[in-house]
Amino acid sequence: MLGFITRQAPRLWRQPGSLILRRSLADGAPAVSLTFGSPSESFYSEAEVKQVDVATTAGSFGILPNHVPTLATLRPGLLTVTDEEGVHKYFASSGTVTINDDSTVQILAEEAHPIDRFDPQAVTQQLDQAQQSLSSAASEEDKAKAQIAVECLDALNKALGH
Repeated sequence: MLGFITRQAPRLWRQPGSLILRRSLADGAPAVSLTFGSPSESFYSEAEVKQVDVATTAGSFGILPNHVPTLATLRPGLLTVTDEEGVHKYFASSGTVTINDDSTVQILAEEAHPIDRFDPQAVTQQLDQAQQSLSSAASEEDKAKAQIAVECLDALNKALGH
């Protein structure tokens, strides 16, 4: 079977010209055009930014102009936007990120807030309570709810530097 694929490989590859053409369409993009929001708040609407850093279920990565097109699921974590004014940090609980070949990025978060809105002490207290709820949960449903709370609050606690 391997011999078949090796012999057929040149026929299975994409044509080099089509890759060059597709990639050159995004080469002129000087910035990332970011749209980012949640059901309760819109943070960016087609705003030009230098870089976006996201935490996804496949790992954390940065998005720069000309990034390879990607669709990923956000995990609870820090989302950082770098623009002309500086670095802006947000916490997103979950959602999706779509990166297009024209350097446009859409981030749709289930919940998202600027990181400076959170009280680190309150987050630590809530995390302790969630961990207690997890260890004392009687039903599978209660365990699942408590586990989600622990994961989200733990990620928020880490995003706050604790």
